[in-house]
Amino acid sequence: MRLLRIVPDNTRFKFVWFRRFSYPLSAAYSILVIVLFMTVGLNFGIDFKGGTLIEMQAKSGAVDIAKMRQTANGLGFGESEVQEFGGGNELSMRFALQPGGEAAQQMVVQKAREAFSADYDFRRVETVGPRVSGELVQAGTLGVVLAIMGVLIYLWFRFEMPLAIGAILGTLHDIVLTIGFFLITRLEFNLTSIAAILTIVGYSLNETVVVFDRTRELLRRYKTMPIPELLDLSVNSTLSRTAMTATTTFLSLLALVLFGGSAIEGFALVMLFGVVVCTYSAMFVSTPVLLYMDVRSQTARDEAREKAGTKTPAAKPKAG
Repeated sequence: MRLLRIVPDNTRFKFVWFRRFSYPLSAAYSILVIVLFMTVGLNFGIDFKGGTLIEMQAKSGAVDIAKMRQTANGLGFGESEVQEFGGGNELSMRFALQPGGEAAQQMVVQKAREAFSADYDFRRVETVGPRVSGELVQAGTLGVVLAIMGVLIYLWFRFEMPLAIGAILGTLHDIVLTIGFFLITRLEFNLTSIAAILTIVGYSLNETVVVFDRTRELLRRYKTMPIPELLDLSVNSTLSRTAMTATTTFLSLLALVLFGGSAIEGFALVMLFGVVVCTYSAMFVSTPVLLYMDVRSQTARDEAREKAGTKTPAAKPKAG
């Protein structure tokens, strides 16, 4: 039985050459992300802003968004956010944090039930107070920062300095692009989003380590091969594995997006974007960075240090 091969064994694609396009594209996108982050900001969910979230499903027929928004705004709790999702008969309604503590938040839920329970089933109700939301912001931010620092420290010790710098830049690049996805699509940024970002960091690290391990192996095997050719060879030799991993992960996440329901749709969408970005980054961003570093000399110095460390000292002549 003939084996299925997504990528032919003799593939010789010039990945390094495409840095002429990938670097300007990534730089422009990163600048856009910074501008949007400073001006528009993330669409923080109830976890971080506090307030009340209500998800409802119409008992019959489709949702009239305009009428629902008008009714919700007339409840006296300020401007509400009403969004349709699902098959046209589901919606989410968000109310800002109300002054007056827990009793005020419960009043929002009570008024909403009185106004909509006749025509809608309440599928989900969440209330988050100011103290809890503030603690979640601090804990979430600290968790992301510590996780990223741990990954960067691991990369620094895992590879020689040029390879470590390339891997670190690739990981940071993927984080920035993922934040940009939240900014552009206006997806709600909540605790699930933090989990998605940390998962993407791990996936990015995995993709980069596989390619750079092969790069280090080839550097020691082909000591005279030009660096651009060697980098292309390292990516091409791992391309079959990269394609299989990305394809299976992509299809799994696509199934979650299509059939997983609204509860995990945002997470699955971000992860779907992350798989594409991490695969692109490993081939067209992290690897070409090594062109601008003295990667071969660093490898030679490390080899010499290893040989010096394993060399046994000469036996001293006996006296006498």
